[in-house]
Amino acid sequence: MSSAKIGVQMFNLKNKIEEIGVYETMRTIHELGYHYVEVTQIQMTSENVSELRSASIDFNIKIAAISAPLDSMPGSQGESLTTDFDKIVSDCKTLDCNFIRIGMMPVNLMGNKSKAMEYIAEAEKMAERLKQHNIELYYHNHHIEFEKYDGQALLDIMKEQTSNLGFELDVHWAQRGGANPIEVINRFAGRVALIHLKDYRVGQIDLSDLKDMSNFMNKFTGNIEFAELGKGNLDIKGILEAGLTSGVQYFLIEQDDTYGRDPFDCLKESGDYLRQLGYGELF
Repeated sequence: MSSAKIGVQMFNLKNKIEEIGVYETMRTIHELGYHYVEVTQIQMTSENVSELRSASIDFNIKIAAISAPLDSMPGSQGESLTTDFDKIVSDCKTLDCNFIRIGMMPVNLMGNKSKAMEYIAEAEKMAERLKQHNIELYYHNHHIEFEKYDGQALLDIMKEQTSNLGFELDVHWAQRGGANPIEVINRFAGRVALIHLKDYRVGQIDLSDLKDMSNFMNKFTGNIEFAELGKGNLDIKGILEAGLTSGVQYFLIEQDDTYGRDPFDCLKESGDYLRQLGYGELF
């Protein structure tokens, strides 16, 4: 069996962290049988970093990756690799973590190839700088990176024009971008160490207001949902097998919206499904 592991992307749990704190959230992750997490949507205050470290030790949970933007998003005052490099590297060392992932490119660059590529060139420089500290930098896709320029998806152009930057492939967003997630993983073999496992479901349509055609069309075209693994239409087993072949180190379960369900229940359901598929050893 591969050395790859299955863990949790903590975006799912940001409300739980606000409610019960970092330490108790990590305790429940442990109780659900997970031993690897990717940290995001958590203010990396000294208190939270300390709690993450304590929980990591107490509950035998490896911090697989932390999150940081290259630059602060427009309107955001949060930390970034450009402005807080030493602090973020220090957090990695404290948490025994060797991966940093960029969750999204700034929204003002989306849809502009030249600006996006300027941004990726800077990310490549940052990846080279982080390598000196034995830290790898990864870029996480959404659907917008599958916009094509001269017949080629932006994400593939980004890969071709970088060598130090890695890619964290999100299979739901690849599907939403019109790509076959398995084919994308295969194309990125050797450059993808992190995958977001996230199913893709066609949801119910609210038919309460059929008189307003504009309102109906918004609902009709916007009914794609984030699903528990096995509850959508993605080939999860095929995705896992492609990832194992392509050198993935962590498969991280994520569900951006649980539509009122307790996210811990959703994580249990997704984990149970992966165990049923025969991947229990990866936990």
